[in-house]
Parts: sequence; structure tokens; C-alpha cells
Amino acid sequence: MIRQHWYSFLIGLFSGLFAAGLVLLFLTRPQRYPIRLLPPPTPAPIQVHVAGAVHNPDVYLLPIDSILETALEAAGGHLPDADLNRINLAAPIENGQQIYIPYLALEDTSQSLSTSNPTSFENPIDVNLATEAELEKLPGIGPSLAQKIIEYRLEHGLYLEVDDLLNVSGIGPAKLDQIRDLIRCH
Repeated sequence: MIRQHWYSFLIGLFSGLFAAGLVLLFLTRPQRYPIRLLPPPTPAPIQVHVAGAVHNPDVYLLPIDSILETALEAAGGHLPDADLNRINLAAPIENGQQIYIPYLALEDTSQSLSTSNPTSFENPIDVNLATEAELEKLPGIGPSLAQKIIEYRLEHGLYLEVDDLLNVSGIGPAKLDQIRDLIRCH
């Protein structure tokens, strides 16, 4: 009989514990928060300065894994007198990098000017009278830069000296030295 009481006691104890566990389970359910899936962060574009023998030298925003060829395309492509054999178009570029597209060597440029370009040292272009097409014949001057030269002339008056071209956005000392002997004022 004592055994039967112990069995009854144990069955009652386990039943009570089981019932208490079920009550606790249903009464204290864990809080459920919705899971939010966020897209991976988009990497910021890189900024590079493209200069030299390109149509539109400037600072450009490019995707992170860009190569030099991408920067060259962003700058409107290379000029006819660009020396692409001296650069690696497949080279990766980094944020803040300046990319300089070199011009052909001076000997190569002078030969191409005498054969394919009617502008020569004997017949310089007057930047105060030149049309956009005439200015584009100058090495390193593309359509965009030729237009800027004319716009500056219209807004500020005639160029008084060749060095006044330094006031035009996109013309620096190197580019001016490249065309100095091919232009005149007046």
C-alpha cells in the first residue's frame, strides 16, 4: 500500500510539473520580432581626375572596380594625338587618382601636324576669329574645349594675348604650351 501511495504521489508530482510547464510555456511565449532583411550597402563610386590627351578633362565619378579604359571613355575618349601605347588601359584605378593620358612625342606630333593638319607655324590660327571647326584642328582641342574657347571670347571679349587662354576651363599650362606656336591673337 505504501508503494501504491508512492506511485500515486510520483504520478501526481510529474503530472503537476508537466501541467505547470505547459502553463508556463503558453503564458510566457517569447516575443516575436519580424526579421528585416537589408540589402547590402552599395559601395560609393570613386572619383578620378582624367587629364592630358582627352576630349573633356575633368573629375569623374566611376564604379568601384573600374579600369583606366572606363575613365578614358568618361572623359569623352582620347584625342587623335594621344599615345595610348604608353599606358595600360586595363589597369585598375583607385579613388582620388589622377589619370594622365600622354600625348605623342613631340617629333611624332610635328610630323602629323605637317601632313594632316593645315595649321602650321607659318599659318597660326587667330583665336579671336577662329570657328569651332578651326580650333578643333589644334592638338588637344576637341569640340567641347573649342566651344569653351569661343564662349569665353563672347562673354569676356577678345583675347589680348595667347596666355589669356589659361582663363578657359580645361586649358592649363601644358595644353597651352602644346598649341602656343599654332595660335595667335589679332
